[in-house]
Amino acid sequence: MGGTRVAVAGTFGPLHDGHRNLLRTALKYGDGGIVVGLTTDTFAQASRTRDVPPFGDRAAGVEAAIDEVDEWGREHEVRAIDSEADIVDADPDIDALVVSPETAPELADINETRREQGMVPLEGIVAPYVLAEDGERISSTRIARGEIDEHGALLDDASDG
Repeated sequence: MGGTRVAVAGTFGPLHDGHRNLLRTALKYGDGGIVVGLTTDTFAQASRTRDVPPFGDRAAGVEAAIDEVDEWGREHEVRAIDSEADIVDADPDIDALVVSPETAPELADINETRREQGMVPLEGIVAPYVLAEDGERISSTRIARGEIDEHGALLDDASDG
């Protein structure tokens, strides 16, 4: 197929503009297609106390978000993942990984594992945070708490003055 294959991974639920930015960044650089690693329900719940939407709902949301932000017509696939590095540790055809500023340090360990397995290290592409109107980053946790909506608008009635 040629071109650069880019991976991006996450829980993507509830989906928000920060996720759309991660997906858009992967699509921008992924002229060889993108692979979206979507956490299984078990893996997603293992590290969270809040409820996470079911895998099927999250997968549909990712597909809709890709349709919304893909201005290049890239090929893509969504794969279930059971660990943080599930795709990139096992797929030698991936060339780059989109990370957030928070997850960027994990790339060194991922690349060490890839080297040990005889694979080429990944290029890291850092997608900046998308900020809510209060200047803090948009996150699924903040949405689940009712602080902001998926676009970062504040939902707190205390700001009504």
